[in-house]
Amino acid sequence: MFYGSLCLYALGSGGVKGAVPALGGDQFDHDHRKKGALARYYNWNLLISTAGSIVGVTAVVWVSMNKGWNIGFFISTVATLVGFAVLALGKPLYRIQPPGNNSTFVRIAQVVVVTFRNRHLSLPKNPDKLFEINGASRDPSEERLSHSDQFRLLDKAAILREGTEPRPWKVCTVTQVEEVKILIRMIPIIASTILMNTSMAQLQTFSVQQGVAMDAHLGTKTIPTPSIPVIPLVFISVLVPIYEFAAVPFARKITGHPSGITQLQRVGVGLVLSILSMAVAGFVELHRKHEARKNPPNKISAFWLSFQYGIFGIAEMFTVVGLLEFFYKEAPSGMRSVSTSFTWLTLALGYFTSRVFVEIINSVTQRITPSRQGWLHGNDLNSNNLNLFYWFLAILNVINFAFYLFSASWYRYKSEDDRESETRPKAERGPSGETTQFK
Repeated sequence: MFYGSLCLYALGSGGVKGAVPALGGDQFDHDHRKKGALARYYNWNLLISTAGSIVGVTAVVWVSMNKGWNIGFFISTVATLVGFAVLALGKPLYRIQPPGNNSTFVRIAQVVVVTFRNRHLSLPKNPDKLFEINGASRDPSEERLSHSDQFRLLDKAAILREGTEPRPWKVCTVTQVEEVKILIRMIPIIASTILMNTSMAQLQTFSVQQGVAMDAHLGTKTIPTPSIPVIPLVFISVLVPIYEFAAVPFARKITGHPSGITQLQRVGVGLVLSILSMAVAGFVELHRKHEARKNPPNKISAFWLSFQYGIFGIAEMFTVVGLLEFFYKEAPSGMRSVSTSFTWLTLALGYFTSRVFVEIINSVTQRITPSRQGWLHGNDLNSNNLNLFYWFLAILNVINFAFYLFSASWYRYKSEDDRESETRPKAERGPSGETTQFK
């Protein structure tokens, strides 16, 4: 029952996190997005989610620990039901992107299969000779993308063989090929943020252990150890309004960009701050361990963790919002839910790899340390070398940042013509099959 409930929670949470950013972005037209409305929406989305998390790790944790876990879960269930009711009440007001004829994964598979079939064909010198659907026969829910010169091999999927009728799995449109190219260009950006989320997983795991070995008193009150993650959440809730109302207007005057800085620059800032956070975490752990050995009865305050948590909270603010806006703007209209889900996919992969990192580090350090014990060999942090592990992650994040700089400089944004095509009237099929135009 317990693992079944976790699977259902993962299914529901994954659906919400993947769909809500795309649904919210669809409420803005192209002109509003150019003026930075999309970035503001994702900033406020992060702020509201953070506020809910603060309530969860403080009030709900207190209720769970003092009144019973069943009551804590019941509060969360009621809150989720209320959220669903509010979402449903707004349905008549939402701007809904009409679904295309094929799913994202089918369109990708078609490009791969047709490219393989046409691998021996020669590409035309003029890209205009590649197959594309124009006029009334075009799927009205599909935006048209311009041809790009990267990954020319995939262009073979858009070669229409002589005597062949243009059917699915026989030939693909240039737009369909460009959709796959966009996803391929995104892969290095996606991969660059996995290590940052690995570091976040380590902070959330080991910082709780550190909190147990530290003084968790705030005046006369004792902060529950599970509530320690509230520190970065408080930082985010304070900094998001400051960033939105102060930092963005200031940066906009300098750069001229509606959001102050571009999406990839924002992600880059987050990656740099994650490096700083891991370095600070190593020094904080070194100080904690030094004081514990020097004077065992006395413990340093758990609020020393606020330094590493605060910096990482700022890093998360930059990275999450930057990725959501980047994936939404760059993805084709029919792939936005999938692409915005990449943000949470990197989070999941980071958490999975965090366990692998711990096992590898322990295995390697057991062989090279004089004591024949790994850096993270037991639950006693005073006999471990958690500070070295944090610094090791900081070095890995530096290497990862160098890879990100290369990937970001190599990435080609969608052309402005492609963005403008999203604002053209799109059609929706009515119940009887007739086609009606959006106004």
